[in-house]
Amino acid sequence: MFHLLLEANPNMDVISLLKGASLVVQGVMLLLAIMSLLSWLIIGSKAMFLSTAAARSARFHETFWNTPRLDDVWKLTEEQGPSPLSEVFRAGYSELAKLRKRRNEQGTQDSENSLGDIESIERALHRARLTAITEMESKIPFLATTASAAPFIGLFGTVWGIMNSFRSIGAKGAANLATVAPGIAEALVATAIGLVAAIPAVMAYNYFSRRIKVLASDMDTFGSDFLNIIRRRFF
Repeated sequence: MFHLLLEANPNMDVISLLKGASLVVQGVMLLLAIMSLLSWLIIGSKAMFLSTAAARSARFHETFWNTPRLDDVWKLTEEQGPSPLSEVFRAGYSELAKLRKRRNEQGTQDSENSLGDIESIERALHRARLTAITEMESKIPFLATTASAAPFIGLFGTVWGIMNSFRSIGAKGAANLATVAPGIAEALVATAIGLVAAIPAVMAYNYFSRRIKVLASDMDTFGSDFLNIIRRRFF
């Protein structure tokens, strides 16, 4: 069918359709192309970021359980580079060091105000976890926006192209294939570009959301384990 259309109208190839489309449809295609380009940039950068974060977190987790002293773990985190788990540890250890220093200055016993101190450390761990999750989730909502909006934007270009086809029919007073084909074709190109932008975005969004949930669960588990260690050793 498309071969017959090309024979009837040699300007029906994709490039010619893009050039010959109305300004509204061209604007729709340009917007979708920009959204698709930004989505791919986010996908590439976020894939590298989450892969590095997962690898460093796994390495830190092994280091933490194989190192008996917390101050040695702190030194190793400076050498290994930041990761979600190590940032949670550093926040909790910093709060612990601050509380122990204050106790030494005040001359209080470890048993005094221990509940409040543990709650302070727990809040520090929670803040670090939220900060890490926020950093991992940055820019990902744009993928969700592209996945949900791009098909509708492409559909708008489709509807506009079909409207142009009907206007051509009304102006020429004839409903033949040569009259309606260009408008329908440019409309379908807009739909195709919308799908091309949306499909990778929705796949990447679901994949990244899953990986972030796994890392968030690891941080939550590590925070609970670390807090239990602090209770046994220092309180």
